[in-house]
Amino acid sequence: MEKELKRLLMITNKISPKSFINQSNELIVVPKNNIYFRLEDVKTELDLKCKVIAWLSRPSCKGISNYWQKRVREIFNEFLGTNFTKDEMMEIYTYLGNDCNRTLCVKFIESDYDISLLQRKRITA
Repeated sequence: MEKELKRLLMITNKISPKSFINQSNELIVVPKNNIYFRLEDVKTELDLKCKVIAWLSRPSCKGISNYWQKRVREIFNEFLGTNFTKDEMMEIYTYLGNDCNRTLCVKFIESDYDISLLQRKRITA
């Protein structure tokens, strides 16, 4: 897990150079926009991926300037090895943002980020 956290930090620092981990063990992704998430309960690579999805999906598609949305989306996509568009990120945020459905998030990760899992969720909702 430590290797993946270092990789996330490297990607984040490349795209958002002022990012850092503070003394409260929070990864501050974009200080200017207060984009961050806590790392204290991240024990596995799966936990880290769930955190990225839960807490970076919203700022990658809404709530901040288009400039920063694109950069957060770049961090998200590079770390997870995906290529989600802004519209797809809105879908991800709707069903997985703010850690609202951890079980579905794990299924999404295990499916190699099959967006159709979320689209089926929309149809059945």
